[in-house]
Amino acid sequence: MSRTDAEKHIQRNPHPDFKKVESSRENWDDSLKWNLKQTIKPDWKYGDGANDGGASLKLPHISIDPYEEGRPAVANYKLLISGIIPRPIGFISTRSTDGSSTNLAPFSYFQVINHDPPLFTVGYAGGFDNAKDSLRNLTESGECVINIISEHFIEAANSTSINAPYGESEWSLSGLTPEMCKTVKASRVKEAVFSVEGKLDFTKEYESKATPGKKTGVLAVIEGTHFWVREDAVNAEKNLIDPAVLRPMSRLGGITYGRTTEGVEIPRPDWEETVVKNEEAKKLVKPKVDGQ
Repeated sequence: MSRTDAEKHIQRNPHPDFKKVESSRENWDDSLKWNLKQTIKPDWKYGDGANDGGASLKLPHISIDPYEEGRPAVANYKLLISGIIPRPIGFISTRSTDGSSTNLAPFSYFQVINHDPPLFTVGYAGGFDNAKDSLRNLTESGECVINIISEHFIEAANSTSINAPYGESEWSLSGLTPEMCKTVKASRVKEAVFSVEGKLDFTKEYESKATPGKKTGVLAVIEGTHFWVREDAVNAEKNLIDPAVLRPMSRLGGITYGRTTEGVEIPRPDWEETVVKNEEAKKLVKPKVDGQ
């Protein structure tokens, strides 16, 4: 199945006339700014459990076998991308080895997994036999740039998810601005608040369990080799990026993106200070809880 056919099979867009549906919605609210709130239960203490008063314990769960007879793989895909949310988006820029073509595309199978060295994972749907342009360039050149998508270029970033033929660059369709890097030949997105130059560490190809022999995914691990942060977004020590400036976009299910406009701060508890010195908390300590 070609990538074009696969996208039609997924039926990611639930709206026959998306623009009509979109026009019925409220306009983008630019007044929403990053702010911090209290948690739902600021007086929470050890042993309190969920903050909903037990309401979630009264609702039943459905058991799903991902390989049950008659369940298509696309059902697992749609379930996972709607349940593992919000997902950070790696906006990946690559270039062919000979420099004759470039690629720019968003990937939400993406995460940072280490800081020394800086390591990132990107998951590609499909195997090497049907490699996406980004994967093809990455494996051949061994280089890329990971850009983080912000509100001010979300439409342009989404446009690069188009199924353009290999050799046709999404950069020109997006209107985004390529900028030179220091350690890789691929371009970074100048509009991006935060970008990471990276070099490929390794890839691993995975095979379908539902259809043995079919290659269904490739994991790429990338080592960060240089960082770029917009001047107004980073602190003097160059170790913190301000979310109010980054204004990152995340991926939800289907064709939905999410904004990051609110947060809560919760200190990580210290065992000595919050348990050993707390008589009520010490009473709760045991090797495992009842029912396990």
